[in-house]
Amino acid sequence: MTNFKVYKKTLSFSFLIFAVDLLTLLVVVGSATAGFFIANQSSDMAILGLFIGLVIGIILASLIGMFVTNRFKAAQISMIAKGVADGELPEHTFKAGFAETKGRFGRVAAFFLIDRAIKGIFRQVSHTINRIGTAVGGDVGNSVTSAINTAVEILIGYLCDCCLGWIMYRKDINPFKAGCEGAVIFFRHGKTLIKNVGRIFGMGFLSLALVGGAFFGIFLAIFLNFPSMFVTLGNEILEVFNRMGETAPSFISDPTLLTVVACAILGIVLWSIVHSVLIRPFILVGVMRNYMEAGKAHIPTEAEFGELASKSPKFAKLQAKAQGQ
Repeated sequence: MTNFKVYKKTLSFSFLIFAVDLLTLLVVVGSATAGFFIANQSSDMAILGLFIGLVIGIILASLIGMFVTNRFKAAQISMIAKGVADGELPEHTFKAGFAETKGRFGRVAAFFLIDRAIKGIFRQVSHTINRIGTAVGGDVGNSVTSAINTAVEILIGYLCDCCLGWIMYRKDINPFKAGCEGAVIFFRHGKTLIKNVGRIFGMGFLSLALVGGAFFGIFLAIFLNFPSMFVTLGNEILEVFNRMGETAPSFISDPTLLTVVACAILGIVLWSIVHSVLIRPFILVGVMRNYMEAGKAHIPTEAEFGELASKSPKFAKLQAKAQGQ
């Protein structure tokens, strides 16, 4: 199967995950709003009610993520992994994806424990890369370090999804051992890393330029017809800064620049939504294919775990769980 065919057959999961994420956001906002109005007998109590409602909303959102979103995500990734590894997918992919996770909640839950461990492993190893920014020093060094951290976090997100795909693919072995294999696959295949980095950031920047740029242009064409709106908005923001005793950024007092900034923010927000629902899954299919091909060509052995364990204590702990220690 081509990447596009795998992407097309698994895209329905992305829409479902987006719908659940939207519902989760509404739960958090609704809970905080309800807390505010219920406790709105005095301004102090209203703020307290808002805070309590927000905490309750976050707890509910965490439960939704744990019991609903995680299963949907696991179902989608299991089908992507199957499509690129086996070259075929069931006719009813949506149903088959959930069948893969049905009755296997323990395995899915175990992955998301492994997921946190894998992120820790990648971050520990990336600390060596961050020394580049430290060596430069100053504001430039901080900017370099910040850029590296952002890039690493993006890469980690894709690689953790690939690890889940590997765990679901290697369903016949201990998930902790499969998680160890998944981490080693990445670190032992430099060519795969280069392909993945190019695919992730190349397509990401292209989608930002095209999709984000399109939304920016649309909003700018609309908002330039209402200049007075941004004059009022700028004055309100300046008043808030004055009350705080802070100096507002210069663009706040310039309606034209404020319009441009507002359009850029809206463009990025909408791009991030479109990217997560439509574009990221397509990138993931390509990354998953490179990853699975590398893994199938040489499945890591326990003897090969030692090298990574020496670099990351978190990996050593994961290996110990795989060995039942």
